[in-house]
Amino acid sequence: MASETVNLQAAPLGSDPAILTRDDGATIAYHRRSGKSPGVVFLTGFKSDMTGSKALAVDELCRQRDQAFLRFDYTGHGQSSGQFEDGTIGRWAEDAVHAIDHLTKGPQVLVGSSMGGWIMLLTALQRPDRVAGLVGLAAAPDFTEDLLLDAFTAEQKAVMERDGRVEIPNCYDDEPYIISKALVDDGRDHLLLRDEIAIDAPIRLIHGLKDEDVPWQTSQKISEQVRTANVEVTFVKEGDHRLSEPHDLIRLQRSLTGLLDELGGG
Repeated sequence: MASETVNLQAAPLGSDPAILTRDDGATIAYHRRSGKSPGVVFLTGFKSDMTGSKALAVDELCRQRDQAFLRFDYTGHGQSSGQFEDGTIGRWAEDAVHAIDHLTKGPQVLVGSSMGGWIMLLTALQRPDRVAGLVGLAAAPDFTEDLLLDAFTAEQKAVMERDGRVEIPNCYDDEPYIISKALVDDGRDHLLLRDEIAIDAPIRLIHGLKDEDVPWQTSQKISEQVRTANVEVTFVKEGDHRLSEPHDLIRLQRSLTGLLDELGGG
């Protein structure tokens, strides 16, 4: 069981990442530790990177358990190559599959935060024989269609059609988000919540009831649409979208610990 404190300093914060090169020459920066099976892979959110507190909390838990672990930056994120505004959901899902194929062995538990929750579902669908379980934090499948596009004003939609991109405010950073038409169009090709999601692995979902970015009903919808009956959803009464306070990180560690123990990774 995770301890009652989260020691992020135990993770290799100062080390340089290793580099994985895709067939097209793009590079994916990553940190990896060897350990027991099943391994754990952390999938970051929209414009986030692998140095965030949730990724490091999972890293620390895996260090304590001697569990294999991988965290990485999608192309256009963090220390990987490319420009963020050139990325799409399909491209980032390809990054995840490529990283799992080349940097991990055996069964993996995917931990996805926000957009990473969409990526983990897409990855599980592409690699069902490799994905042993899923943990989603404020998981945001279909957000390009259901959250971004629905929230755009008529003027923003016109700008996107004219310029191929539009800027929207970013409450987490001084720089606005640049949303490309390619991102929205590609997202439409990867929508999941309209039909059954053919995933049989156990799933654990955590969502804050005060999430102002991704409504808690999204996690409820995931639980209804996935094929597996082994789904548990935790709603956090005072939780926001980031779920990165110390008590949130402890909850994440406990949820992951329980799933790993269930899968025989203790």
